[in-house]
Formats: sequence, C-alpha cells, structure tokens
Amino acid sequence: MTYELWILVTCALLGLLFPFVYNWHYGKQVGGRALLGNRDNLPERTGIAARGHRAHQNHLENLLPFAIVVLVVNQAGISNAITVFGAVLFLVARIIHATTYIAGIPGPRPIAYFAGLIGILMVASQLVYYIR
Repeated sequence: MTYELWILVTCALLGLLFPFVYNWHYGKQVGGRALLGNRDNLPERTGIAARGHRAHQNHLENLLPFAIVVLVVNQAGISNAITVFGAVLFLVARIIHATTYIAGIPGPRPIAYFAGLIGILMVASQLVYYIR
C-alpha cells in the first residue's frame, strides 16, 4: 500500500474522532442523558461542541476530493515525491485546521485550509503527466 493510501486511511480515522470530541462537550452542555435519546428539541451546540461539529463537517467536505484524487492517482500507478508530499501536507494541514478550529484560534485556521487545498492540488498535478 502506498504512503498516499495510508495517509487517506489516517484522514478517515481522524474524521471518526471528531464526534467523540464535540459530543463529549455537548453532553457536558446539555447533560449526558439528553444525548441518549433521539435528540429532538435539544439546544444548539455552543463553544467547543459547535466548533468541533463545524470542524468535522469541514474535514468531511475536504476529505472527499482528497480521497478521489488519491484513489485515482493510486489506480494510475502514480506515487512519487510530489504525491507523497502533497498527501502529507494535506494531513498535517487538516490536523492543524481541526486543532485550531476546535480551540477557537482563528489565525492559523485559514492558512491550514489553503495548505490542505495545495496538498490536494499537488497530488492531482501528477495526473497531468499521466494523461499525456
């Protein structure tokens, strides 16, 4: 299995961690028993619970294009320094994005978002050479 695929799996597992973070904080907000039911008529998330939920949604929105690009590159048999670096950049950027988003630190978050986008584009750029 390529490094890019390992990073994709790591990003997917990272996505599974988000609900533990924001639901734990939401449980503290509304009471743990409230989360055991069907969750109708619960108050809106606030603080870390809200930011964690938004960070999770953002992660999923960015994971889809990354996954498509990595899977296509893998199917094409392409794995080189640029694809590996792009995948690593995406992973590191997503970790920084999530951490700063949940912590409420606004400055690095948009930079991390764009770094992740650049990582996706780096991996995708290698398909241009394959098409020729």
